[in-house]
Amino acid sequence: MQTSTAAPEKEAAVNKTFVALSVMLATIMQALDTTIANVALPHMQGSMSATQDQISWVLTSYIVAAAIAMPLTGLVAARIGRRRLFLYSVIGFTFASVLCGAAQSLDQIILFRLLQGIFGASLVPLSQSVLLDTYPPEKHGSAMAMWGVGVMVGPILGPSLGGWLTEYYNWRWVFYINVPFGILAWMGIAAFVKETKLDPSRKFDMFGFALLALAIGSLQMFLDRGESQNWLASLEINIEIGLAVIAFYMFIVHMFTAKSPFLDPLMFKDRNFVVGLMFAFILGVILLATMALLPPFLQNLMGYPVLDVGLLLTPRGFGTMAGMMVVGRLSGKVDLRYLITIGVLLMIISLWEMSLFSVDITRSDIIRTGVVQGVGLGLVFVPLSTLAFSSLPGHFRNEGTALFSLIRNIGSSIGISVVMTYLSHNVQLNHAAFAGYINPFNVALMEGVNQGIYDISTTKGLVAVDAMVNQQAAILAYLQDFRFMMFLCVAMLPLLLLLDKPKH
Repeated sequence: MQTSTAAPEKEAAVNKTFVALSVMLATIMQALDTTIANVALPHMQGSMSATQDQISWVLTSYIVAAAIAMPLTGLVAARIGRRRLFLYSVIGFTFASVLCGAAQSLDQIILFRLLQGIFGASLVPLSQSVLLDTYPPEKHGSAMAMWGVGVMVGPILGPSLGGWLTEYYNWRWVFYINVPFGILAWMGIAAFVKETKLDPSRKFDMFGFALLALAIGSLQMFLDRGESQNWLASLEINIEIGLAVIAFYMFIVHMFTAKSPFLDPLMFKDRNFVVGLMFAFILGVILLATMALLPPFLQNLMGYPVLDVGLLLTPRGFGTMAGMMVVGRLSGKVDLRYLITIGVLLMIISLWEMSLFSVDITRSDIIRTGVVQGVGLGLVFVPLSTLAFSSLPGHFRNEGTALFSLIRNIGSSIGISVVMTYLSHNVQLNHAAFAGYINPFNVALMEGVNQGIYDISTTKGLVAVDAMVNQQAAILAYLQDFRFMMFLCVAMLPLLLLLDKPKH
């Protein structure tokens, strides 16, 4: 009897492992593409003979398409089946990646990136939904740890991998690298993922989707193009933010008044899910905003080459994996809210140390703070993903995972725009403040003049002093951004009091 029951259990465990590996490959493939192409943009710009504003559409088209298509995941999965949607998405994303790599003009690559965003939008929420259904509730922590590796580590390792491929091969390999991931993911999903029951009676709320798509698309355009168009000084940006606000307001009203709304408002009655969305938004800000700030800080102010910057930032990804492995081991043994608390505190400590950076910091300082922050992110993200869906009814799972990923992505977009705008604003303010000290009454400056370090009697000497002031103003602006993100992490702590402990 023991042998007869042990064999099916072993087979089920093997199947679950292959399911996890397959969906992880799909997750990593999509998550990598959120950042891997950034490094290759200058090379694409030269190859396509495009301006800076034109080449930015390579990123914008992908982000906007993915954001608009992601909320459709639940509906399409209910209509054609989750497994079938997963397979179509993997095939479409892989084929679009090949087309992006083979593109010969700017128009082609923008069109193919749109396709890549549409097909890739459902990969992350579907992988999360599949794992939550494959593993029993008591194993959800371990399942989310495996899923989180792809979601969190992909964007962190993306710039390093993209820089290496671009430097030693060609920018086209940034897209071709998806092909082996896509083939393996398709084979695994086709062989091991089970199909879900279809729900052909599910109605499509076209008006609700159109409002949500307009709101998300306008918001993403506002965030991605705001900096280059001088924000509210541009008519385009004013139109985009106006459309986003009006469309979102109309969508909320429609959701609570329509008979069959695009998003069922009943899912927002689950407190853990709503609090999880708030956490995911702030976590999205911290995850990618830090990655947007550190490379220019290390390259422009500290003089590190691109490959060295990639190597210095890579340990952050290993720290995240370590944090997730710890969560996987402790899942079911420790209250997940304690792990989230420890993770948030580690992120606060790391960002506080980063707010004290100077040009004299060593490589070990950069690696240490990155690893600490990575461990903190790992300790927060996995328990958060588990708690957010611990009490959400199963029939809301596809929509819930799509919304969870969408909110995190919007948080990342808003975070990058805010920190970059705050950075440029503070550089100007700091420069004006520091320039006020450049006068004959500044004792330190006069000592430098007397020792021959500075020469303020010539134009060349004044330019050198101005360059020094610019550098110091920029350094302080980066530190102010790190401190701002530290306060965001502090703001996460009260949300912990709103999370309920899962019953299982």
